[in-house]
Amino acid sequence: MSAFASTAARAHALAAAAAGFPFLGAPTAGDLLAVVERELGHAEILDGFRPYASHKAHAMAPATILHVVSGNTPHAALQSLLRGLLLGAHNFVKLPSRGLPEVAAFVAALPPELAARVETSPALPPEWLPAAGAVVVFGDDETIAFFRRQTPAGIPFQPHGHRVSFGVVFDDPDFQSVDAAARDVSLYDQQGCLSPHALYVARPIARAYAERLAAAMAAFQAHTPRGPISTGEHAAIASLRTNYSFRAANDDRVALWTSPDSTDWTVIFEDDPWFATSPLNRVVFVKPLPDDLAAAIAPVRPWLGAIGLWPATDDLATRLATLGASRLCPLGRMQFPPFTWHAEGHAPLASLVRWVDFESAP
Repeated sequence: MSAFASTAARAHALAAAAAGFPFLGAPTAGDLLAVVERELGHAEILDGFRPYASHKAHAMAPATILHVVSGNTPHAALQSLLRGLLLGAHNFVKLPSRGLPEVAAFVAALPPELAARVETSPALPPEWLPAAGAVVVFGDDETIAFFRRQTPAGIPFQPHGHRVSFGVVFDDPDFQSVDAAARDVSLYDQQGCLSPHALYVARPIARAYAERLAAAMAAFQAHTPRGPISTGEHAAIASLRTNYSFRAANDDRVALWTSPDSTDWTVIFEDDPWFATSPLNRVVFVKPLPDDLAAAIAPVRPWLGAIGLWPATDDLATRLATLGASRLCPLGRMQFPPFTWHAEGHAPLASLVRWVDFESAP
């Protein structure tokens, strides 16, 4: 019998491997089993029939899961793989063309028997999709549409598409949150769905906040330089800067702070509540917080990912819970979602399993 036949055994091995990857949030075996219990009703329900309401039930994991992961941020790929292994499935991981070294490092940290349940490839082997009992896809709308068309009816399909995020600073007269905001904007060069494009800041401090944020962005760049970007990405930032530089010269409701002699970071203050989408690569908008935030973010509401809050209180989270984001968290923690996060508003484990119920004889 396999040493990892039980969910508990897999949870302990996965927690040990995850400990080497701080961005996974250092989940313990207890944390992983608690997720199974919360989503599926019993920590051992993947192992056999367990009590479930008035009868018993067994959550059946797919034999094989295909994960199509992107190169934007490693935590999403590793969390998806971790879930697949926790379920006990064999896992095909379609890597981005340039690879994802964190996946290889995570697999290397697993016990050999669990590592053998992972196959990776930067190209999609033709036999993987027909063999998959569930499909998880991270990517743009085109990528998701392609795999949705190719996935047979009845096979669980879990899409994670394009998302935009932002931060809200309700009150921070001492500017304690600017370093946290700069970290959220700068990590992964804004390539992930949890990267804020804009910060809405209490009106009395919004412009000063933008200036302080620029200094924090420069400090972050000094110790964690932005990665290389393409000529087209440089051109997009330069064009945006030119536009806002002209506006700032003619409109005191606009201001611009930029990294000298480079496009490494850009902070734009704009007294206009309408949500502005960043060209990414450490370009962020700072806007006064409007009375009607829902109206301001209406154009991107269907694609909201996360909202970073300062201060992160229950009352403020309740005020923003209806905006459409699936995650509210403290500013500074936007790039570090917990394993328990209901990504895009869904329970990720529960959406992959098949249920078998058993009503025993009286």
